[in-house]
Order: sequence, then structure tokens, then C-alpha cells
Amino acid sequence: MHSPETLVEPRPLKVVLLNWRDTTHPEGGGSERYVENVAAGLAAAGHEVTFFCAAHPGAPKVERRDGYRIVRRGGKFTVYAHAVRMLASGALGRPDVVVDVQNGIPFWSRLAVRCPVVVLVHHVHREQWGVVYGPASARLGWWLESRLAPRVYRRSRYVTVSEITRTELAALGVGPERVDVVHNGTAAAPATTARRAETPRICVLGRLVPHKRVEHALRVAARLRPSRPDLRVSVIGDGWWAPRLRRTAAELGVEDITEFQGFVDERAKHDELARSWLMLAPSVKEGWGLTVVEAAQHQVPTIGYRSAGGLAESIVDGATGLLADDLDELTAATEELLADGVRRQALGRAAAARAATFTWEQTVRSWDALLRRTVAEEALERSAQRVAAITAGEPLDPHRVPVPAHAGLFFRQS
Repeated sequence: MHSPETLVEPRPLKVVLLNWRDTTHPEGGGSERYVENVAAGLAAAGHEVTFFCAAHPGAPKVERRDGYRIVRRGGKFTVYAHAVRMLASGALGRPDVVVDVQNGIPFWSRLAVRCPVVVLVHHVHREQWGVVYGPASARLGWWLESRLAPRVYRRSRYVTVSEITRTELAALGVGPERVDVVHNGTAAAPATTARRAETPRICVLGRLVPHKRVEHALRVAARLRPSRPDLRVSVIGDGWWAPRLRRTAAELGVEDITEFQGFVDERAKHDELARSWLMLAPSVKEGWGLTVVEAAQHQVPTIGYRSAGGLAESIVDGATGLLADDLDELTAATEELLADGVRRQALGRAAAARAATFTWEQTVRSWDALLRRTVAEEALERSAQRVAAITAGEPLDPHRVPVPAHAGLFFRQS
């Protein structure tokens, strides 16, 4: 008897990754960076990788980047139908495995292919549906995510980026034994000559969209301003919610101490992080908290909400940063660390040490092993079906009992 671990894969895999955006999309963010880093790493390892995502103005329909192919079709809602159509027709090739990224809802690729499908879920969107959409759309979205998707993908493996999300998936009926946790990596921070600001400076980093709740950081600044007149706030990032945030800053009377940096390149981003005393991460939900680790590279601790999913894992409460339960606690924690330089610096040093343990190389190695194992398990299962058919005296019908492309896997004796 051979276990899947005894299978040796002699050739690269054909991998299709489905994600609703890429990093060049105006609404691209941390989850897109994760998928693109995985795509580039798998391509560098020799796999044939296609990354499918939505089109957007100025982006070509097809291009090559970092060794993999990018195919763009459809928009925010139609990208899913295009993906199913192109998978079913073979327009995206004949993959050995599909990675279906579920940002709220999946691509339903399980209905279009016969190869294994791995579902990547950064976080469960229960709280976010009502923040972004109206009541009816929110109910539909949550039903699709929590009820229909787990049934459609009941035989698929899942990947997520935190143990917290693995627990949340279990509540939706996705058994923990089917879920692998592959953390975000962190690229080395570019060299910077920026120095810590002499006066208190807090930053917020990410896309400017409602569920990031940058308003909470502005409210913290408004509450602390009377006792900290030299306080400054740096908002790093851009998005369609930016005009509303500028109005909020004016309404709270903090527009003169708030710097909206907009979208900046990597060097400028890390310069801003290096100048900051603290980072606030008031999001409704995060799968992991890549920005937390990026700030940590500069010994900047982060304060976020305990209820925000993976954020409570990327921040080790009391060791690398602080977690709060509400706006009052967020304000109090910020005030405490601004006043206590010794503790703030200790948290920052611990955060930097932990950040160094997360690398994209390790992330890619984990994905490479996972995809190979998934394909091998599928091959073993289908081979068993074939043997069972022969044993039962049934005619060999390759259409009814399909033989996968990897039926020629080599075996080691167990």
C-alpha cells in the first residue's frame, strides 16, 4: 500500500490561480500581494503558472510578469463567469490543479474542472458584508459564503493564512483536517535613511475602504489631541473611500495634523513606517495582517482590534503590540504607548524579531509541497477507483473513471 507521501512528482505542475484582482488593479491590496508572491515563487520553482483576474482600465488582457502569465477578463462581478467559461473551454489550459481564491465568494471552479481545486480563504467575511453592501446583498453574499460554497467545495482542500481563520472555517462546516495554514511572508524592507520622528506620530497603512475603518484612527487622534498637541497622523494608501475620510478628518478637527499620503511606492511606504511611533490597524477583519509585520520590520508596534480575525494572530497581545475590544480601549492603548517609550520600544524590538521569522521563501515552499501533495492524493484516489473497477469486473471506461494527467507518477516502496 502506498500513501500519498510516497508519491514522487517528476515534472512541474500546471497551476491556475483565480483571484478577483491583481496588484495593478486600483483596489488591489495585501491579499493580491500574497497571491502574486506565491505565483512568482511557484513559477521560479519551475511550475507553469497562470494567474486569472478581473480586467481594469489600462491593463492588457494578457501579459507575462515574474515568470507567470496573467489573464484578465470581466469586472468586479463578471470575472467569476469568465473564469468558469474559460476553465471549462480550456482557454486557461488544462491545469493539474486550480487555486480558487475566495474573497467572500469563490469562483465556483469546482463546477468547471475535473482536476483538484484548492480554496484559499484569507478570512471569513461575516462582518464585512453589511459594511460594504446593503442588507439584501449582504444576506445573499453571506449565504453564498457560509452555506453554498462549503457544499460545492466539500471535497476540496483549503488554505488560509491564520489559525483563527481555520477555526472560523470550521464553524462553516470545513473540517480543520482539510485546512492548511500558510502564513504571509515578508520581503526584506528596502534601505531607508528615515528616522523616528521626534514628536508623536501614528500611522495607518492599507487600502482606503470602509471596512478598514481608518475613521477610528482619526477619532483616536481627535481624542488625544488636547493632551498631545504635537501629535501627527500619517494615512498611507489610497482608495475610493479617501474623500469620505478627508471629510471626517475635517469634521473631527484633525485635518491639519493628518497627512494623507495616497498611494506610495515601497521605499516611501517604509520611510513613513520608519518615522512612526505606532501603527493603528482598526480593520473590521483581516486574514493575517501583512501591514503589521511590515511595520514591525522598523520596530513599530501595532494596536488593533481583538475581534479582527487574523489580526489577533499577527499581533501578539502584550508582546509585539496591543489588542483592544473597542474604540475606548484603542484610544487608551494608544495613549499608554505614546507616553511609555520604554514599553513601546520593547514591543517594537519583539515585533521586529518575530517579523524576521516570516519569509516568502517559506510561504512558497509550503504551497509547492501542498499542491504536489494534493495532486498526488487525487492521483492515488483515482487509481484506487480504477483498480476497484477492474476488480469488480467492470469495463475500463476512462470517461467514467478518469485517469488524471499524473497517472504516470513514480512510486517509492513504502
